Amino acid sequence: MPYMRDKMPHIPSRKRAAQRPDWITGLAENGKARYLQIVDLIERAVADGKLSPGDRLPAQRKLAEMIGVDLTTVTRGFSEAHRRNLIESRGPLGTFISPPRATFMQRIDLSMNIPPPPADIDLAVLLRRGLSQVLVRSDVDLLMTYQLGGGSDSDREAGAAWLKPILGQVDRARVVVTPGAHSTLAALMLALTKQDEPIFTEQLIYPGLPLIARQLGRTLRPVACDADGMRPDALDAACNDARGGLIYLNPTVRNPTAQSMSEQRRKDVLAVAARRNIKIVEDDPYWLFAGDPPAPLASLAPQQVYYLSTLSKCISPGLRAAFLVLPSATGQDAFLRALRSLSLMSPPLTTSLVTQWILDGTASEVLTGVLKESAQRLLSARQILASASSSMSGGGIHVWQPLPEHWAAHGLAAAARSEGLVVAPSSAFCQSGDVPNAIRISLGGCTRRSELTAALRKLADLLQRKPDADDPLLV
Repeated sequence: MPYMRDKMPHIPSRKRAAQRPDWITGLAENGKARYLQIVDLIERAVADGKLSPGDRLPAQRKLAEMIGVDLTTVTRGFSEAHRRNLIESRGPLGTFISPPRATFMQRIDLSMNIPPPPADIDLAVLLRRGLSQVLVRSDVDLLMTYQLGGGSDSDREAGAAWLKPILGQVDRARVVVTPGAHSTLAALMLALTKQDEPIFTEQLIYPGLPLIARQLGRTLRPVACDADGMRPDALDAACNDARGGLIYLNPTVRNPTAQSMSEQRRKDVLAVAARRNIKIVEDDPYWLFAGDPPAPLASLAPQQVYYLSTLSKCISPGLRAAFLVLPSATGQDAFLRALRSLSLMSPPLTTSLVTQWILDGTASEVLTGVLKESAQRLLSARQILASASSSMSGGGIHVWQPLPEHWAAHGLAAAARSEGLVVAPSSAFCQSGDVPNAIRISLGGCTRRSELTAALRKLADLLQRKPDADDPLLV
């Protein structure tokens, strides 16, 4: 009998491999704590439907063998999963996926466009490492005092490196580092227009732009659009009775419709702008999310276009960093004066962190994680919301959802709020004319994908229901 035991050591190993569930994968060497990666495995399996409430998990020792970690790591992972209400223990019966728990009207915000946290990256580790490197390589006194606007040579070099996949080689002298897209748009509006000069926009735009215009005493003039965006003939006609002005475009994965302007339409709009001698501001926060996007307008006509790319939509809004590419290096004084009147300088510490991350590759690593997570969330949204509408468009970190006839956008938004969901009705983006009957759904605000999946399922059920005429919230 001892001889027989010695001859069969590998058979249990083959048996374990055959029984390993498909949701269990190896852990990544990405700096994220292994016990947290175990929690991520469980969470993703629930979000993807591979695990359902009531499913039993492998015993902790068995799971440790399957993954290749020690028992203590699995125990820590299970403790964190318990804390997040992902799993529950039933004594000798084992550990099971928890059923959904009441949240007592805790609201889930699907209205704010922010990038989702990358699933396989520990941002806390990257922040600590990046800040440590900044403090080692920088003069602390300089980090804690006033600095000239526009960024240092290293900051501009980092900006040019970040923009190279989008615009190709960019002269760093044309790159300006700014404290985010919102203040940059305000400074551009202030520097490039007078109060009596219109800013030509599409009918559906980033809702911060009208707020900026009102504060600066500027007037937005919506131009007729079709499915491809701003119509060149309508832009040309609008310029007939206007002196000067500025054109604002968000042409790639537009906010809020998630559609992109074709290359030919970009060329046609550029031709009108050139003939009318009007500059263009290209606000392009989502270009990196597009699968095969047309070249930016700034690539087609760099001398006509002020190109703006923010990190708020693809890395984190907390960094407060954006890059502006000017048509000419000699034209930045007026812009910087306008920017300083609104925001004296970019935060030196976070700007230095952004520069460090770009130059050492960390920013690309985070971007890859954000793009991967965004693609998974967008796929989930398309699958879950498909039953509610076949005309949904989506890209990047948001979805544009046309509503069935029995719902109006404001009524749907109110009904969603009563069920703990916050969505953005079309009126928040519309400047004039007929307001489309639709909502924008943002996919990045939920920290966990499982939370987003549950919210989207709730929203899909709501879309299919008809409003209750007796309920004042649903009028």
